[in-house]
Amino acid sequence: MSNPITTINPATEETIKTYPLMSDDEASKAVENCHQAYLEWRLKSPEDRATIIKAIGKELLNSKHEFAKLMTSEVGKLIGDSEQEVELCAAICDYTAENGPAGLADEERDIDGGTGVVAYSPIGVIYGIQPWNFPCYQAVRYSIANLMAGNGVLLKHAESCTGSGLFLRDVFERAGLPKNLFTVLVIDHKQSDAIIENDLVRGVTLTGSDKAGRTVAAKAGEQLKKTVLELGSNDAYLVLDDADLELAVETCVQGRLYNNGQTCVNAKRFVITEKNYDQFVEKFVAKMSAVELGDPTDSNTKLGPMSRTELRDNLAEQVDESVAKGARVMCGGKVPDRKGAYYPATVLADVAPGQPAYDDELFGPVASVIKAKDDEDAMRIANDSRYGLGGGIFSRDEKRARELAVKHFDTGMITINGYNIALPNMPFGGVKNSGYGREHGGFGMKEFVNIKSVYMK
Repeated sequence: MSNPITTINPATEETIKTYPLMSDDEASKAVENCHQAYLEWRLKSPEDRATIIKAIGKELLNSKHEFAKLMTSEVGKLIGDSEQEVELCAAICDYTAENGPAGLADEERDIDGGTGVVAYSPIGVIYGIQPWNFPCYQAVRYSIANLMAGNGVLLKHAESCTGSGLFLRDVFERAGLPKNLFTVLVIDHKQSDAIIENDLVRGVTLTGSDKAGRTVAAKAGEQLKKTVLELGSNDAYLVLDDADLELAVETCVQGRLYNNGQTCVNAKRFVITEKNYDQFVEKFVAKMSAVELGDPTDSNTKLGPMSRTELRDNLAEQVDESVAKGARVMCGGKVPDRKGAYYPATVLADVAPGQPAYDDELFGPVASVIKAKDDEDAMRIANDSRYGLGGGIFSRDEKRARELAVKHFDTGMITINGYNIALPNMPFGGVKNSGYGREHGGFGMKEFVNIKSVYMK
């Protein structure tokens, strides 16, 4: 039997709680119970499901402060960010409840000698493997869409936010969701493989690293099960020749440090044209070096700890390796001498191919600044990545920026003259090694349904 899971506060290094792992039999029984709950849920009308999803949104808001406090203690998020996360999840529930029934309604089409019906039928139990950086949102993002579609949902949450996963289950059930329909599995990686292999599991969705994505997709592929993958990225934010420099600097600091720099769609690589490079670096470094580390429970803190000390140490290694290969530290870049998984706001210049700061994802408050010759070269550098999740363009010519975003930027989500993480009514997802499939905007509800053709002659 594997060791139990112990959650640790990354700001204080104190133990929060210990959770025993389920036995293999308990995990298997949990899948079966979820399937049994699904068999009844699938027969409810989309309108009835929407009523409960709307109630979940309301219950999330009722539990906001308690949930936010738990998330901040488990993963070190700034308390204000934790509260906003719960509010976003409530908005996702509202959007899904309001738009789900129409989006899932049968469609009729003319066919020779009769009527064709296109129906969106639920398929069964969907298994979600989720990370720690948004303990509420990552679980809500796929579960609410699938519950709306009529599926059952399993969650294997990251170990460090086990408490948040269980808290969310209780919120769902308090709001009236039938018991077992949203089931939290407290299991390890080996047990997780058995869940993917379970005949009652019909689809798998994962948010995580591209390495984890390959492993899970291969395991699901062996079973001929569909996957949706939302993986890592090193999102490029382009500051073009005609950019508003003040806006770009302000937004790039926010985009890099949001969620303590631990977001798949953080701004990570900053591609600056030669015309603006020196000025941008000077202003950007001044703002980043002024950001002080602090207690995440204090609403005045601008940068809290990373979620775990080993992840902080991995980030420090990536910085050191980048510097050894030619990058220059403009501010930060050293592990502070204090308790907790802290790393300072850091800017690296002279970032080039072959360095982790250019090639890989730096999941923490480290900005990679890259000089481009001109706008065209900036677009080339932005696309010179194995990833493609998000990105941004700063330009005063919005029409041209929109054309670059639509026709040339090889990534899933682009913000022009701003920074966004997710909106309930817009699709979320990426390309290349950032994964495939879409969530939000009505798209997530149709990722795991049986699109049936019924021919009425």
